[in-house]
Amino acid sequence: MSTLNEGAAAPGGAMTGASNEPVDFWSAFKRAHEVVRARVIADTAEAAGLSEPDLTILANLNKAGGSLRQSELAAALGWDRTRISHQLTRMGKRGLVTRERAGGVTVALTDAGRAAITAAHPGLDTAVRRHLTDKLSAQEIETLTSVFRRL
Repeated sequence: MSTLNEGAAAPGGAMTGASNEPVDFWSAFKRAHEVVRARVIADTAEAAGLSEPDLTILANLNKAGGSLRQSELAAALGWDRTRISHQLTRMGKRGLVTRERAGGVTVALTDAGRAAITAAHPGLDTAVRRHLTDKLSAQEIETLTSVFRRL
């Protein structure tokens, strides 16, 4: 996708521009996602001794102030209940998070979890800039952020 106007929807929902096939657009999106994800993870998660799911959960909890209801965390990640439960169990065994039941399940960062995301954050920020945001204009970032939040 070289510009945001290529493949943009015209009135009535029709695709316009260089790529007017929805599958072509999806393929370009999928490729971009996989390439950027792999590069960011290679630069940060592995170097910090975290898996990609570890890093994703720790970053989301940190952004939320250190704790979230498990159902809110799952919704934010687009994960089902089983996946998040198994991942949190693994992370709990390693001392990165705790779960407390009180009218639902609340997931919280431990001191070790907070230290892990604090240590990983500078590398994550650098990797995201290098592999994604530095390749886009401020307007493209704003537009894509709006689109991704809508999806």
